[in-house]
Amino acid sequence: MNLKRTFGAILTVLGIIGLIYAGIGVINHSSQVTTLIVVGIIAILFFFTGISLVRNTKDEA
Repeated sequence: MNLKRTFGAILTVLGIIGLIYAGIGVINHSSQVTTLIVVGIIAILFFFTGISLVRNTKDEA
């Protein structure tokens, strides 16, 4: 497995976890708004960066 694909998968999983955390915080009103916005933006960046790394990395034999 390629190192870029592995890193992309890790970033994608971290992005999903961050989005779930932000969603739970919004539903429960448990955190401050600025914290949830920052976590949500970083999670979106991680998610889309990871997806693009996995998608654009070519397999080499």
